[in-house]
Amino acid sequence: MDIIDLHCDALLKLTTLEAAKFEDDARLHANRERLHLGRVKAQVFAIFINPNIPQSMQFLEAVRQIEAFHTHVLQTEGMVHITDWSQLETLAPHEIGAILSLEGCGPIGEDLAKLSAILDAGVKLVGLTWNEENAVAHGAEQDASLGLKSFGKEVINLLNERDIIIDVSHLNEQSFWDVLPLAKHLIASHSNARAICDHPRNLSDAQAKALVEHGGHIHVVYYPTFIRDNAKIDDIVAHVKHLANIVGVEHLGLGSDFDGIDVTVKGLAHAGEAQNLLEALREHFSIEEVCGIASNNFRRYVKDAATF
Repeated sequence: MDIIDLHCDALLKLTTLEAAKFEDDARLHANRERLHLGRVKAQVFAIFINPNIPQSMQFLEAVRQIEAFHTHVLQTEGMVHITDWSQLETLAPHEIGAILSLEGCGPIGEDLAKLSAILDAGVKLVGLTWNEENAVAHGAEQDASLGLKSFGKEVINLLNERDIIIDVSHLNEQSFWDVLPLAKHLIASHSNARAICDHPRNLSDAQAKALVEHGGHIHVVYYPTFIRDNAKIDDIVAHVKHLANIVGVEHLGLGSDFDGIDVTVKGLAHAGEAQNLLEALREHFSIEEVCGIASNNFRRYVKDAATF
């Protein structure tokens, strides 16, 4: 079954590892060879800037990662830049779609022109924060009572105008609730169920239900910290089953977080092993439902929003 994976951090490694090669570098969980092996038909590549980098340098670092996307990822045979969601349906059998996202608006400071420039590079999903506070909102590690800022509303308006999907995965709880009624297109690109693993990066049942009621989807993440201690593939399946019971399996997908995690689940160590998760899901869901989780639910999500 083909997979659409809504989150990896390969661009960070491509800009920080010496002599990194996207084609087959074993230091990358999500290199081209492994994506092909795991039948990942489309991969979202996040632009992530460490908040420890001085604010004055963060936009430049974002540009460096966009450059890496073009010079490393898109110059690799078979990789196709997805700038319109309809391209997902026209990829040739040997091709893999490559999609840009922005993980946190820290690099734009308080400058909408910088956000526009990043969107012009082809970014299709934007997370308003990483785990920290920025000029837009408060992240998952911040006081849960602190929410969206006034500049954040300007950012959301621009994202809505450009039909960009707003990613809520790294928001703290109040920011999540503030964003929900304002955003045109919503998704949690890599989050699990807090009812199973009580971590601020996961979604409570109330959040999961509200997100789907506002048209959003939830893509489960493979990072053991967000799954359970000594996590196995079956433990990811438990999150999928719980969320399916809460919001319906048709609203679920995958967001590995490969290359952004330092620990992996046994049997799911890189993108080349992605089919192992689908095989485990087949023990609890129908083929149609697993195909939905793998890619078809997200395909339908972008088709249903006719303005994309």
